[in-house]
Amino acid sequence: MTLNAIFQRNISINRLFPPGLQKLDELHWSPIDVIRQASDFLVQGEAVNVLDIGSGCGKFCLAAGYYQPGAHFYGVEQREWLVNEAVKLSDRLGLNNVHFMHKNFTQLDLRQYDHFYFFNSFFENLSQEDKIDDTIDYCDNLYTYYTYYLFKELEQLPAGTRIVTYCSWGKKFLRATA
Repeated sequence: MTLNAIFQRNISINRLFPPGLQKLDELHWSPIDVIRQASDFLVQGEAVNVLDIGSGCGKFCLAAGYYQPGAHFYGVEQREWLVNEAVKLSDRLGLNNVHFMHKNFTQLDLRQYDHFYFFNSFFENLSQEDKIDDTIDYCDNLYTYYTYYLFKELEQLPAGTRIVTYCSWGKKFLRATA
C-alpha cells in the first residue's frame, strides 16, 4: 500500500496500528479529514515546527507529516508504549519530518515550536470511562492544572502563533486560532 493510499482514507492508516489501538481511534485520535484541515492551517510555509500535545499513537503527526513534508511535527505523549508505536510506524512509513517524545508536555519549552495541535488530551482526567489505559494518574486536579498551565504558556507566545483544537462528541468541530 502506498503512502498516498494510506493517507487518503481514515480506515487505511488505522489498519496500520495494532488492533487495540484501532479500537481507540474513534474517541481518542483525530479523523484524517480533520488532520488535513488542521495541517493546512498550521503550516503556512516551510520550516515550521508544530507540536501535538498528547500525541497518543502519533496519528496526527504521521498524517500531517505526509501532507506537509516541509514542516516538522513533534508529538509529546506521557505513555511510553504509545510513543513506541508511533516511532515504529513513523520508521515504517519513512516520514523523516515526524518526531515523538515520551514526556509530560509541562517538561517542554513551548517557545521551541511555532504552532500547536491539541485534541483535548486532558479530558481523560474528568472521564470515568473513556481512558486509554491505567498507566498514568488521573484526577480532576490534573485536568485543572494542565489546562491552566497550557493557557499560561500559550498566552506568552508571540502574536500569530496558530493553535488548532479538535473535540468531538458525535459532531465534528474544528477550531483554529491565529
